[in-house]
Amino acid sequence: MHHARLDERVSIEAKFDLEAIPRENLGQVVYAQLSDALVKGRFPPNTRLTIRELASSLGTSVTPVRDAVLRLIQDEALILRSAREVRVPVLKPERYNELLKVRLRIEGLAARECALKASPDDIEALQLLAKQNDEAISNRETEASFDLNQTFHFKIAEIADVPLLHGFLHRIWLQAGPVIAESQRDCSTLTIDEHYRFVEAVRARDPDAAERAMVTDVGNGSKVMLDYLRKLNEPI
Repeated sequence: MHHARLDERVSIEAKFDLEAIPRENLGQVVYAQLSDALVKGRFPPNTRLTIRELASSLGTSVTPVRDAVLRLIQDEALILRSAREVRVPVLKPERYNELLKVRLRIEGLAARECALKASPDDIEALQLLAKQNDEAISNRETEASFDLNQTFHFKIAEIADVPLLHGFLHRIWLQAGPVIAESQRDCSTLTIDEHYRFVEAVRARDPDAAERAMVTDVGNGSKVMLDYLRKLNEPI
């Protein structure tokens, strides 16, 4: 019995909808835009990316795009299949579990620091994000819901104000973002109960409760993602 190759089975051509950018600081700006697209799940796992198409969408030459793509390959957010083929990786469940272990530690620490440092305005901003995400889920606005979820987690890291922690978190989401987004296309599986619990823990200045809420939130979502990855990786 012959098994279909994974890239033949789930290969996806990217649909680009990126903003044209000014000429100054092109390399950094291109890297930031592509990073944001990956973190927000704009490119599903196994999406084939071409430097020329990306450059055309961004309104730049191929050089800054090539440089940004090489950086993202170093970040393990993209993989180089050949001189002409770059793809968003299809994570193995084992690799995702490695990322999950680190993510639980990092986001748990961010949660604790956030509970100790959040200002009243910070708390209200987190409350608003949770409420908007709840509404997006109710309205089955999947993309908006995912964006709000990612913004909520990064807002916590911002409030925690530990630059090294934020850098690690960004690199993890570069790799996990496409998986998180694709595995949660069905809004019926989503819940943000732990987001509300987290906000209340921060309001109470309780770092232990904040960490518990965050670890539970990340752990609950990981079950859906692992099921998605197992199906994606299983042979036909």
